[in-house]
Amino acid sequence: MIDSDIKELIHNARRIGVVSHVRPDGDAIGSALGLGLALAYKGKQVQVVLRDGVSRTFRHLPGAELVKKAFTEECDLYISVDASDLLRTGGVFGDRQPDICIDHHITNTCFAKLNLVDDKSVATCEVLAIHIPAWGLEITREVADNLLTGIVSDSIGFRTTNTTSRSLRCAADLMDIGSDISELHNKALVSRSFEAANYWGYALGRLEREDRLVWTALTLADRQRSGYQSNDDADLTNILSSFEDKDIAVLFVEQSANQTKVSWRSRPGVDVSKIALEMGGGGHAAAAGADLTGTFDEIKSRVLSKTRQYLETIIDEPQNGVQVNGNGANNGK
Repeated sequence: MIDSDIKELIHNARRIGVVSHVRPDGDAIGSALGLGLALAYKGKQVQVVLRDGVSRTFRHLPGAELVKKAFTEECDLYISVDASDLLRTGGVFGDRQPDICIDHHITNTCFAKLNLVDDKSVATCEVLAIHIPAWGLEITREVADNLLTGIVSDSIGFRTTNTTSRSLRCAADLMDIGSDISELHNKALVSRSFEAANYWGYALGRLEREDRLVWTALTLADRQRSGYQSNDDADLTNILSSFEDKDIAVLFVEQSANQTKVSWRSRPGVDVSKIALEMGGGGHAAAAGADLTGTFDEIKSRVLSKTRQYLETIIDEPQNGVQVNGNGANNGK
């Protein structure tokens, strides 16, 4: 049983490192902090490492101040959460192979020595909420706040098609521990800074559409002009997901002169993880992403060409409603 194996590894370790992916979203931060705090309450020495730190949206979460951008000392046990492949962790593991990988992405490459991947869960925080007690750890109010944030944010308030009754039961259990779902939902999904809204404006002003394919972009210049401090999309993918009469929406976020983050969002029945996987990325059927190297214009041309080719291969099924997808251009998405 994988739970007993993980429990034994945790029991035998004194210093534990917990890592998640670059440009961390609510599920990445919530799972890293939730597990990190549960381990700390058990008496473990814990380092929570996120290469890009914690974005302003999630700095209210318990333990956010403990996050480091690199390991400061060696650990006995290394755990990756919410990352579909090793590259997504941003190199913080160095040449170490993680001991444990805990994730919910269908494209996970099982890159750790021991892998717990449940692609039926709406979030990695849901996986942790289910399994943490089996590892001899306690879900306190602080842990619950982090886990509930991950579930709420990755499901966009329980609106994604992969939300299940189990997701709702997990959330209810975390609420029973004391988490305020209204407050956590507001901070994760509703409240936005002026800079983030200004950042969105540049992309919304350059929206393009070709039949049922929609795309837009955020550039380095946009980030500078808007004053937005993070290198993510400020959850603009949630807006693109809500568009009517689209099969796929694509967002390009320029990271540097030769690197661009690409996020795909799709309606039910259109599996964009196939495109992302072919281009070296990953994610879910309805929400996927990839980090690509090259000039911004070259990447944009290549991605749109691949996406058009994929759309030509699928059957145009009737759309019974608007698909609302996970936000995480960041979870490999």
